[in-house]
Order: sequence, then structure tokens, then C-alpha cells
Amino acid sequence: MGFHDVRFPVWISRGSSGGPERRTEIVTLANGFEQRNSPWAHSRRRYDAGIGLRGLDDLAEVIAFFEARQGRLHAFRWKDWTDFRSCAPGRQPAFDDQVIGTGDGTTTAFGLVKAYVSGGASYLRRITKPVPLTVRAGRSGLPLLEGADYSVDHATGRVVFPAPPAPGEVITAGFEFDVPVRFDTDALHLSAASVEAGEIPSIPVIEVRS
Repeated sequence: MGFHDVRFPVWISRGSSGGPERRTEIVTLANGFEQRNSPWAHSRRRYDAGIGLRGLDDLAEVIAFFEARQGRLHAFRWKDWTDFRSCAPGRQPAFDDQVIGTGDGTTTAFGLVKAYVSGGASYLRRITKPVPLTVRAGRSGLPLLEGADYSVDHATGRVVFPAPPAPGEVITAGFEFDVPVRFDTDALHLSAASVEAGEIPSIPVIEVRS
């Protein structure tokens, strides 16, 4: 298996449905109380690409993309239109959107993350597929210049400095990102007549953890 660094057609993913999934195990005790536990430290996203189809041209595009990925074999990039920026959807990413690390005088590479905060609780999501030319990094509240001050590993989602930031320096970043996914089926059950009639086929897509 492998990863193809190509994005699923965005005009189709824009009309798709899906989002994060969690797994929670619930045990109801004899006294009616519950014990809840999750074996997953991180959520996993699922989508249905079929909902985004608008005609036979879209259908042909999906079939070609599916065949080139060999069904479930190869993963690819997916733009989640509900969550694709380090900031609010209506804003442009800024260098201080997210804190991605603190200098220790030794570390030169810092992985991109996005924090989800609500009601005093938070979840830190690792971002591994930033969109090229969108990553804006900063150090100690000052913006930096990509190429001169840092580089970006778009295969792993890391900001890399030529020299280690000083101890205590806060490293920040803003960015757009894709989700690494694969098809969750090896068979597409499609009908041109059904698509023309407005019927929606199911084309499941699931996030790949790395």
C-alpha cells in the first residue's frame, strides 16, 4: 500500500457529507450507572463522496480516480470543506493561529497541530498533510519567511528550522490542510441512469492514520 500525493476532485468533495468519528465503550452497571471508556486517543473521519456527484462527468472523474488508486490500496488527499484551516473557515491562516511547540535548544522540526477547544476541554489533532504554500510559521510572536527561515515537509506536516530555536521560544503556525484518506470499498456500484435521475450512490471514504 502507499500514499498518492494527489487530491480528490474538490468540486465533488465540496458536496460530500461526513466528519469525525469516535469510538466509545459503555458499560451499564447493575445500579444503573455507566462506565465510559474510549480505546481511541484520536478521532477518525469518514465521508461519502457519492453525495457530491452532479452528473455523468463527475461520475467519470470518480471512476478514473478510483481506478488510479486501485480501490482501497492507495491513500490520497481529501479536502474537508467543513474543516480545512488552522483558523475559522471565514479567515485566512495567520502565523500565530496554533502553538505547535516550544524551543529546547535541540529540536529543529515541529509537527503541525490544530487545537479544538470547548468549555475548558481541548483536543489536539496532528496535521500531516498541509497544503503547499499555505503554511505561515512564527517564533516568539514574530512572523517568519518560508524558504529563508524555515521549510515545510508536506509529506509529514513538519516545520523544519535550519537551527534549533532557543529554549522557551514559542513556535506557532497557520495553514490549510487536507485529510489523508482512502476509499473504504473495493467495488463501486454505479449506474449512469441513476445518476442522471438524481439518485445518490454511496462512495465511502475513510481517514488513514499515520
